[in-house]
Amino acid sequence: MAEQSDESTSTAPIDPGAQDRPKTIARDAKEAAAAEDGRGTGDRFGALQALGWVFVFALVSVGVLVGALAYRLLAPTTDPPERIVETVRSGPDVVVAVRDLARLQTASYHVERVLDLRQEQRVFGLLEVEDALLLVAAGDVTAGVDLTRMDDGDIVIEPEAGRAILTLPPPEVFEARLDNDRTYVHTRETSLLARRDAHLETRARREAERTLRQSALEAGILDRARTNAASTIRSLVHSLGYDHVEIRWKDARDTLTVR
Repeated sequence: MAEQSDESTSTAPIDPGAQDRPKTIARDAKEAAAAEDGRGTGDRFGALQALGWVFVFALVSVGVLVGALAYRLLAPTTDPPERIVETVRSGPDVVVAVRDLARLQTASYHVERVLDLRQEQRVFGLLEVEDALLLVAAGDVTAGVDLTRMDDGDIVIEPEAGRAILTLPPPEVFEARLDNDRTYVHTRETSLLARRDAHLETRARREAERTLRQSALEAGILDRARTNAASTIRSLVHSLGYDHVEIRWKDARDTLTVR
């Protein structure tokens, strides 16, 4: 009976790691929480760093704009004073060249046009600004025949027949010049950070002269000069007693016979 009671009161074997398991679980939980806190801290630090760079860039941009505005406001103004006194002093005139001319001007065109000249600039490699000028240009273009280009055999006279044959050089444009009294700058716009080019108007006037010449050529100034030159020479030779006048051109474009 005693042996049976001893067997009934015996217990199951005890696991030696059962007592340490709660500690391991707690330690793993703490490590996971610490890792989570580290990731959260890193994300917050990255966001704050990006926000700081944005703030610095915005601060620099505002500083540049404020500095440029202050320079424009504090710089000396170009407004003319109420009283202007101009003094012109010139040296003696010197004749440096003399050329004999025998030009027959037979056509003149008055041309007007508007020229828009813009100069694009880049500031700090980021901002695009410009210096622009609007010029209203007016000028005169003259054309005719240069009689100094005639050779000895270009005039043939037959007194018995009352006939004269003249070979003229082709017409050409003699001059294309701006009318300074009618040419003016309509508007001049310079961006806040742009550099004002002092030679922009000079280039605009030079380009205006070139375009005025081209416009006159496209409008047929040489054809008119050719026709008027032939008519003028005919009247002059006819007044000398020649009834038959033949006008020829060296460029072999056409031959005009006037009776």
